[in-house]
Amino acid sequence: MKFILAKKIEMSQIFRPDGTVVPVTLLQAGPCVVTQVKDMTTDGYTSVQIGFLEAKKLTKPQEGHLKDLPKLRVLREFRIDEIASMKRGDTIEAAAFIVGDVVDVTGTSKGKGFQGVVKRHHFHGQPKSHGHKDQERMPGSSGAGGLQHVLKGTKKPGHMGADTVTVKNLEVIEVRDGGVLAVKGAVPGARNAVLELRTA
Repeated sequence: MKFILAKKIEMSQIFRPDGTVVPVTLLQAGPCVVTQVKDMTTDGYTSVQIGFLEAKKLTKPQEGHLKDLPKLRVLREFRIDEIASMKRGDTIEAAAFIVGDVVDVTGTSKGKGFQGVVKRHHFHGQPKSHGHKDQERMPGSSGAGGLQHVLKGTKKPGHMGADTVTVKNLEVIEVRDGGVLAVKGAVPGARNAVLELRTA
């Protein structure tokens, strides 16, 4: 399994030789440094922890964890099935991916703040006439008469977005110089969001 951390740059489009246009997201992938390798004997499972982006300042525990390594701002762990072939201090580059690879991209979606039921749950709202006043975007009645309370899980207004989202099976369209990957379609998050890429 191939994996890397990336930063979202922007969306763009690429023209294929046959003239079809492909919407892509440009990602600054890597370079990432392997900060820890876990195995079955010491940790009970196998995984690789990698770091991305330069940090200005570290806490004392972080300094100890990253001893003899660059100051890294983002650390992420990737579970793997087989014993890791890499070791602490190795570098992972975008060149590890090739055109045609299919990847799953995980990130944090854009936060929308506190939203009502029309935006959050796609309620169609109330009629604009027939006795209604200031009710167009209201959720309407929500409690059952016999139970005397509102059931758990009822769709209500509340905080929307800022969730961990995974978009699966995105094709790598281009691998450019400087560690830039062009991935087909849209990925979660705003510009400069940190994303996890792993082969599907």
